[in-house]
Parts: sequence; structure tokens; C-alpha cells
Amino acid sequence: MQQELDSIRLNFDSESLFFLNLTLAVIMFGVALNIRIDDFLRVLKNPKSVIVGFLSQFILLPAVTFLLVLLIKPIPSIALGMFMVAACPGGNISNFMSNYANGNTALSVSLTAIATLMAIIMTPFNFQFWSSFYEPTSSLVHSISLSPFEMAKVISLLLGLPLLLGMLVRNYFPKFADKTSSFFKLGSILFFIILIFLALYKNIAIFEKYIHYVFFIVFIHNLLALTLGYSVASLTRLSKQNKRTLAIETGIQNSGLGLLLIFSFFDGLGGMALLAAFWGIWHMVSGLFLATYWSKKQI
Repeated sequence: MQQELDSIRLNFDSESLFFLNLTLAVIMFGVALNIRIDDFLRVLKNPKSVIVGFLSQFILLPAVTFLLVLLIKPIPSIALGMFMVAACPGGNISNFMSNYANGNTALSVSLTAIATLMAIIMTPFNFQFWSSFYEPTSSLVHSISLSPFEMAKVISLLLGLPLLLGMLVRNYFPKFADKTSSFFKLGSILFFIILIFLALYKNIAIFEKYIHYVFFIVFIHNLLALTLGYSVASLTRLSKQNKRTLAIETGIQNSGLGLLLIFSFFDGLGGMALLAAFWGIWHMVSGLFLATYWSKKQI
């Protein structure tokens, strides 16, 4: 029955897609309003935590995802969704989660900025690279004739440009940034959540039919991502605050970007879209649960 997901397409009209584009750009702009040049200077003085975060997010997570795909052998469209989510940068709510968990907020914000810029190259590369090693997904991607360059262009316009604009506003208009950053970030995140639920509501029959299959995979995948971030930070002897931050940065992926790329380049391919949409809901649940637990624990 799950094989049907390789052929069906989720319904998400052009207006909803436009608002998803706009919302992701506004979220990134809001995040960038909190990024100061001093944050980057601090990172340059002690780059170890950022290097480890980059390794965990863009190198190890896609590799671990590939091993998980080999182990559970999901249908091709679901596997593609897993590769897409793993290839995306950290989610925009990770900064809030890190702060709530008593993690290193400055590191979280810096990682978000750096990962977003690196995603222009790393997201198309990782998706294309790892999906090509799994024969069922390789043939599916080949049949769609995906262009990594076009994907990089979309990410640049969607995340890179708003990030740079937000940082410029922060630098030249700090009072405006202080007054509006919360509004931009929280308001757009709430709107993004509404869009995710709208996408699922419009496809409720498909969601109800396959949720039991997708839930198990997203739960395991997300748990592995959170554990990976914490474990890599532990192995490299980072502080407890940084361990929490790297766990959240690795486990909270920008599924909204993944969903947008899926609707833009894969025409809402059933398994891909369903996995990315459910990840967008589940990582907020798991992230909040973990952050709440850590908020009550002493550093």
C-alpha cells in the first residue's frame, strides 16, 4: 500500500506555496535581526564548537540518514524525503529552543547564520550525493532531472538574501532590530505552523492513511539526529551548554525549506512531502520536550 506514495502528489496550491516562500524568508530575516558582528568575532576566536556543529549537521547527519535508509529500506519517495530533511540546515526555531534549554544561544544563532549560508552549496550537494547511492532514489531523482544549481538559486533567494538583509538592518538600525525582531520571528513562525497544518488538512485523507508508516520513520530519524548532535559534542569535549545546543541544531531541521523544495522541484511527491510536513510538526514536539527537560536541569 505504501508504494502508492511514490506516485501520488500532495495538493498545495500556488497561493499557499507563495506564502510558504514569503514566510520562510521573513523567518530568516527575523532570525538575522538578532545576529551581531560580535557573535561572529566570538566564534572566530573559538571556532571549535562551530566546526563540530557543521560536521554534525552537514556531514554526519546525511551519512547517518543514508545508513538508516539502508537498514529500514523505506519506499523511494520516503527515502528521498529523509535525504531532503537531512540535507537542510538547522530549523529557525532552534534559537528559541536552545535559549529555552539553557543552551548556548549565541552559538545557536551563529550556527544558524553559518549553516544557512553553507546550505546554498551543501543542501543541493548532500541531497544529490546521498540519494545517488541508494538505487531506488537514484533512479527516481534521475527521472525528474533535478538541477542542483536551480535548487541552490532558490535557497540563496529564500534564505541567503533575507539573512544578509537582516544582518545589515541589525548593524545599521539596531533600535529598529531590537523592537521588531521578536515580532518578525515569532509571528512568521506561527504563520509557518499554520501553513504546515493547512498542507496536511488539504491532504487529510492521505495523511490519515499513511501516518502510522511515516510516524515511525520520523520518530527514529529525529531521535537519531538529536542523539548524534549531543554525542558528537560529547566526544569532542564541548561544554554542557554547547552539547545541548548542538543536539538541538542537529535535530531541529528546516523542514519548511525541505517542503518548499519538494513542492518546487518534485511537484509535491507524496512520500517526500508527507515526511517533511510531519517532520515539521514532530521536531517541534520533540524539541520542546527536550528543551523543557533541560530547562529544569542545572548546567
